[in-house]
Amino acid sequence: MDKTISYLLLLGNIVLLVTGQMLFKIGLGRSGGLHWGKLVTSPAVIGGVALYGIATLLWFAVLTRMPLSVAYPMQAFAYVLAMIPAYFMFNETITPTKLAGVAVILFGVYLLAKS
Repeated sequence: MDKTISYLLLLGNIVLLVTGQMLFKIGLGRSGGLHWGKLVTSPAVIGGVALYGIATLLWFAVLTRMPLSVAYPMQAFAYVLAMIPAYFMFNETITPTKLAGVAVILFGVYLLAKS
């Protein structure tokens, strides 16, 4: 059970980080790029920063339960999760090369989880 909780905390951390990145991308798009005055008042960017703060608290909980050498590489799963909203929200392309990379990441995460 404790291992399940550890992985759920890690998954929560990853989901919050990916969601934060989506909000950053939305905020940058709405502000027209790197315009710091607009970015610091952007609700999307502020929301992304808030999610990063919560993700950091979850990360602290993960680090108290898992070895860093396992937890940190497993965060690579964020690359996989980020492709899904990037495709649907930002019309980014998913090439066969990207899919191959995702397969390698997923296999690596699987191996880490088994260890």
